[in-house]
Amino acid sequence: MHRTSLPVTLNRVQKSLTLAVACIASSMALGQTVPQSHPASRRNIDWPVYNGSYENTKYSKLTQINAQNVSQLKEVWRYESHETGGLETTPLVIGRILYAYTPRQEVIALDAATGKLLWKFDSQKVFPSERVVSRAERGLSYWHSGNEKRLIANISHYVYALDPGTGKIFPTFGNHGRIDLRENLRDPAKTMSLSITSPGVIYKDLVILGDATPESLPAPPGDIRAYDVRTGALKWTFHTIPHPGEFGYETWPKDAWTYSGAANNWCGMSLDVDRGIVYVPTGSAATDWYGADRVGDDLFSDTLIALDANTGKRLWHFQGVHHDMWDRDFPAPPTLVTVHLNDQDVPALAQSSKQGFLFLLNRIDGKPIYPIEYHKALASDVPGEVAAEEQPFPVKPAPFTRQLITEDTLTNRTPQAHAWALWRFRQLNYKGQFTPNVVGKDTLMYPGTDGAGEWGGPAFDPETHILYINANEFGMTESLQKRVATSTGRAVYLGHCSECHQANLQGQPPEIPSLVDIGKRYDQARLSELLQTGIGQMPGFPILDPPAGSQFQALAHYLLSGKIEDNADAKAVDDGALHYDSTGYPKFLDPQGYPATAMPWGTLNAINLDTGEYLWKIPLGQYPELTAQGMSDTGSENYGGPVVTAGGVLFIGATVRDKKFRAFDKATGKLLWETSLPFSACATPATYEVGGRQFVVIGAGGQRDPATPAGGGTYVAFALPK
Repeated sequence: MHRTSLPVTLNRVQKSLTLAVACIASSMALGQTVPQSHPASRRNIDWPVYNGSYENTKYSKLTQINAQNVSQLKEVWRYESHETGGLETTPLVIGRILYAYTPRQEVIALDAATGKLLWKFDSQKVFPSERVVSRAERGLSYWHSGNEKRLIANISHYVYALDPGTGKIFPTFGNHGRIDLRENLRDPAKTMSLSITSPGVIYKDLVILGDATPESLPAPPGDIRAYDVRTGALKWTFHTIPHPGEFGYETWPKDAWTYSGAANNWCGMSLDVDRGIVYVPTGSAATDWYGADRVGDDLFSDTLIALDANTGKRLWHFQGVHHDMWDRDFPAPPTLVTVHLNDQDVPALAQSSKQGFLFLLNRIDGKPIYPIEYHKALASDVPGEVAAEEQPFPVKPAPFTRQLITEDTLTNRTPQAHAWALWRFRQLNYKGQFTPNVVGKDTLMYPGTDGAGEWGGPAFDPETHILYINANEFGMTESLQKRVATSTGRAVYLGHCSECHQANLQGQPPEIPSLVDIGKRYDQARLSELLQTGIGQMPGFPILDPPAGSQFQALAHYLLSGKIEDNADAKAVDDGALHYDSTGYPKFLDPQGYPATAMPWGTLNAINLDTGEYLWKIPLGQYPELTAQGMSDTGSENYGGPVVTAGGVLFIGATVRDKKFRAFDKATGKLLWETSLPFSACATPATYEVGGRQFVVIGAGGQRDPATPAGGGTYVAFALPK
């Protein structure tokens, strides 16, 4: 595997790693066994919080599995859910019990040492009328105080409080055991379309929550809310689209809070427990691709917000993208880190981005650790659109993905692929990062809307101050089209569906299915129901009108007609300032389906935060058919993050195409071990110890893999032989 070693002043990093290797070597030379960090006589070492801790470091101090013996790992148990839909869940492990989700959003409790099912919670059995939209659920939250214990589970738009020992609901929590997050928002609850993809943060007796909303209007506002973990009572709310008199109100048009939406936290949060600060990264405001109705910088969209966890009061903020037109959400919760500068340890945080930037900020006051420059941005020539005048660019660390695509950085997989990529590239509107969309011509976005950085986020080693992050390296294209008179169904489709499924209904299989010939799979009644409630990764659109109403019926009729262009009743839908629709954002791929840019198409990076320099950078992931042709260092699309351990090992799944789970030497990036899984593992692993034995577990779901488009749901655990 090819590696790029970059100059780094290792200082304390070298000393720490050298000492660790020396100690291990000394023990081996004397014929001794390297001691376990936590022998059986001590308590279990848990993974009690999503990503291991509220600091989101994904770090474990366990050393039983280390760089010298990780090659001996064996599968020790496997739990098959026998469900389709895919997994992105990182389990919690508390004592001997592992808590996780199945693809159908059932909560399961397993014996963490054997994988035996202990109990299962199916919300649809408790609430038979509930319709669950199976969007990815990435984790659960756990609260305890004295002898009181609660497992907080997010399912669709509901939040449940469960007994961790039995899986039974607490009926006194919320409304008969659950909170409906559609309530306490701007519009009536029944018209709100939202779901929850990431677990809430527990602080004292509060659970602090965000949610996932549609990318287009109408969409609910992305309010951040805190609830009493015992009663479910709402305790505080922070408006990410400011109300009159609130900070940031002037960065939006007057009264935007009454009609605009999103600017939401879908990726989760981090918490400084000692300081009582919760860090909330948000996404773009709706509509993602066109902002004539939200002219201004649009605080607090695409913003890292530091809030007082007790009250929800804003302490400081940093906006990563002004007036977003590219779906440049902050994709992961920040990692709370320590940076050693000028002989002092500075409490900081590292916020990854879809742009490939890593923003390093002081976590107390939000000031940059390394300089951030504001560069003049390109203007938009789309009528009504007003691009921001400037955008922030961190000076250090250097971006962890390419920032400029040229003819020289297009694919060389084959001469034919390069020739096609060159022809296509010359057709595109592209002037680098933050190139605005135009009407009638495709614009290249690089990195694409799936990142560079994605929801898996980084891992951080607090001993060496090295941060590890995986990245996507492919582009996407998008254009705008003027909204013209067409059938009501076609107009509704362009306003709400084309961003994902494209204006031509082709979708982006396997993640986003084609809607061509959908009438062969659904009748009008069933399709109308799905449009209201949602299905799979698709949210519902209950705000349009009741299922029997004209918009649902018109949209269903249009999709079933099989006509891409439909002028049947020649009516335009008037959405105020929104006169342009997205044609969708397909990936920039060559005719054989591989990225049209040069390899690698996915990477794993190690960055020394004390210096801002790279320790190493390697391709991550393979295409099996290209490996068979001798191209093994291609890298691939990847989702889910790494886990790093005191034993010197970095574990990561993430790669979509090859179904591999890997272990790397954290000091060098050398591959130490890999194994094949039943599905690709687009989830972050967890590591824990039970009875003196260290385990590593990964959820394998495969939903993004073209070979397994339906996805599955399997948890696989590994350990050293006894």
